Amino acid sequence: MIAAVLLVPTLAQAGGADGVWKTASDDRGGYLEVTIAPCGSDAARSCGTITRAFTKAGEDPGYAHLGKLIIKDMAPDGDGKLSGGSIWNPEDGKTYDSKLTVKGSTLEVDGCVMIFCKEQDWTRVK
Repeated sequence: MIAAVLLVPTLAQAGGADGVWKTASDDRGGYLEVTIAPCGSDAARSCGTITRAFTKAGEDPGYAHLGKLIIKDMAPDGDGKLSGGSIWNPEDGKTYDSKLTVKGSTLEVDGCVMIFCKEQDWTRVK
């Protein structure tokens, strides 16, 4: 019983990022929708899957990476922050160490390889 009580706050912290997020648009006007939820292998961590893709002209149901994991194994750090996992960039095929920060309806996404970092703001889809 004590373990269940201790686990509830951890799951609640991870859940702050749960839901559907719209990535920042690329230079051609395209973007992705990513669904963040507890990871299948560890419900205390968050993972994100590409669930929809859009081009400037509209939805792209033939997008090659639909259903792929883009965010893996993010652990709650408190105050809407998650870290310790990684993010995959489908444009360059590279995987980056990542941190996520939920600020209302914005998700700040940071990805780094060594000292090179990129940041994007994603928007919660209603």
